[in-house]
Order: sequence, then C-alpha cells, then structure tokens
Amino acid sequence: MNPRIEVRMIPEGRVGDGVMAQAASKPVPAPDELSKPFWEAARERRLVIQRCAACGYYNHPPRPICESCSSERLEFHPVSGRATIHTFIVMRQPNNAGFETDIPYVNIVVELDEQPMLFVAGNLPFSELDRIHIGGRAEVWFEDRGADLVVPQFRPL
Repeated sequence: MNPRIEVRMIPEGRVGDGVMAQAASKPVPAPDELSKPFWEAARERRLVIQRCAACGYYNHPPRPICESCSSERLEFHPVSGRATIHTFIVMRQPNNAGFETDIPYVNIVVELDEQPMLFVAGNLPFSELDRIHIGGRAEVWFEDRGADLVVPQFRPL
C-alpha cells in the first residue's frame, strides 16, 4: 500500500487525508498522520525519511509498512540531504494552477545518498537550470512558504 498525495484545487482551509490545498500562489501539502513527522522536521529545516527499525530500509514517501520487509516498525531518521540528480523536467505549461507564469519551472528528482533508489522530488528555481545535469550532485534547501510551511527542495552543488 503506497499512500499518495493528490493535488486538487479546493477552498483554503479544507484540507486533509493527503490532499493539497491552494494557498497564496502554489499548492501546499496537507500532512496526514504518516507524513506529519516529515513536515514537522522540515519546519525545523531538517530532512528526515521514514526508516524501518527491523531491516534499516528507508521508505519514501511515508507508508504504514516497510516496502522491503513488511514490518510496521517505522521511524523517521535524519538524512544528509546530499543526493545525485536522477532526472529533471522543465515545465512550460502556464495553465497549471499556482504556476501561472511565463517563466518555466523545473521539477527535479534526486536519489539520496543514504540508499539506492531512495528518490525525493522537488522544484528547482529556473535560474538554476544551466547548473543541473543528470548524474550531477545536489543538496537539500528549505523553501519558506509562509504560514508555518517549509518545503524541502533540492539545488545543484
């Protein structure tokens, strides 16, 4: 069972169960019970990933059982925030809610150093586009979105 996050445009203040609501200009996450520790750590500018206490496997996004051994003994552990750029895409579709701009934006997927195939996605400022390449190195940074929301993102080293 893999929890997923849906993006739905709903009135601000009506969020929950992994649904995102639009606030200001960009959609924002609505933590559920599984992802709450991830978002609380992000507010403190720490990157934590769910890890199995039985086998040590990192699971992301958070889930109720370990993807490797099916244990329910999962805890959040700090990670380095260092990663390899796995892929990226330049989005030039200005009709996406929250991203209505003539400036393209970059979605990036990185593989964290802690474990092969441990992927995390984020947005990269378009101004950084000329610095990224697949296989390049990246590090976490924390985007303050106001209203007590901090989102982990990645940028090239």
